[in-house]
Amino acid sequence: MEQLLVALGSMALGVGACALYFWGSNRLLDLVFPARSAHAAANIRRANLIRPWLFLGPAVIILTVYLVYPVLNSIWLSLHGRTGEEFVGLDNYVWLFGDDGFRESIRNNLLWLVVVPAASTFFGLIAAALTDRIAWGNIAKSLIFMPMAISFIGASVIWKFIYDVRAADVEQIGLLNAIVVALGGAPQAWIALPFWNNFFLMVILIWIQTGFAMVILSAALRGIPEETVEAAVLDGANPLQIFLKIKVPQIWGTIAVVWTTITILVLKVFDIVLAMTNGQWGTQVLANFMFDWMFRGLDFGRAATIALVIMALVVPIMIWNIREAQKDA
Repeated sequence: MEQLLVALGSMALGVGACALYFWGSNRLLDLVFPARSAHAAANIRRANLIRPWLFLGPAVIILTVYLVYPVLNSIWLSLHGRTGEEFVGLDNYVWLFGDDGFRESIRNNLLWLVVVPAASTFFGLIAAALTDRIAWGNIAKSLIFMPMAISFIGASVIWKFIYDVRAADVEQIGLLNAIVVALGGAPQAWIALPFWNNFFLMVILIWIQTGFAMVILSAALRGIPEETVEAAVLDGANPLQIFLKIKVPQIWGTIAVVWTTITILVLKVFDIVLAMTNGQWGTQVLANFMFDWMFRGLDFGRAATIALVIMALVVPIMIWNIREAQKDA
């Protein structure tokens, strides 16, 4: 009960402080540039130039502290050694591009980038199109979207039970191996299978992100003018032709935004790999590689270097994503 009161008090204090800041700053601005004076027009013009920054100012300061400063600090650390004190220049970058673990991480991240956004967007689009055509479509959408409410760690624990393996003479509790054994096959350590284990990990993220893609694409499909669909029906187009040649081209911008949003998420994927394999058996990815050097290797310089590589990969896609979203708006 005490913790609840503290939480509620903190929320009330925060909201009250924001309200007081905006009221006080606007009041002060009106006093400095009074609207009723000999220079009323000039004062109003100056006040209108300053007033938006009263609202944007706190956000800009917070973004600077929590986004810009970490980037600058990471660049600084990447030029220093393990403890962040000894200057080593570009040695960390030379090490990075010659390291086998980094090459494995890049290779796996590229594989994730090819498979996960494409599969999530495809299944999301199919689900959006089908659920809009059935009576219980909203229930189906709720079930498909439900994994989005689960954390990546929670989803990994669920799928660990699906991929679980026991000795051949013991009853299998893993769903996948139980099916394999029931069909007469031998149980497999799925997440330890070279190369293929990456796809078994990708399935988890696809399962989670399909719901996200479905919701966004369903809204886009509902925004398509009925006139274009009716014209296609009158011209004799079948449902598949209407979907592929009429609907998909009209929502292509939304598909691209969904695709790139999931792509950014894939570049930062960490929780699933950490919980399922910890980067073992050839499943290492960049974010987990950075975590290993930061918290296991205790090497701030190398960890910062890997973080900057991730940022360099994410930023161009993010910029393109924002531009595409602005075009649709």
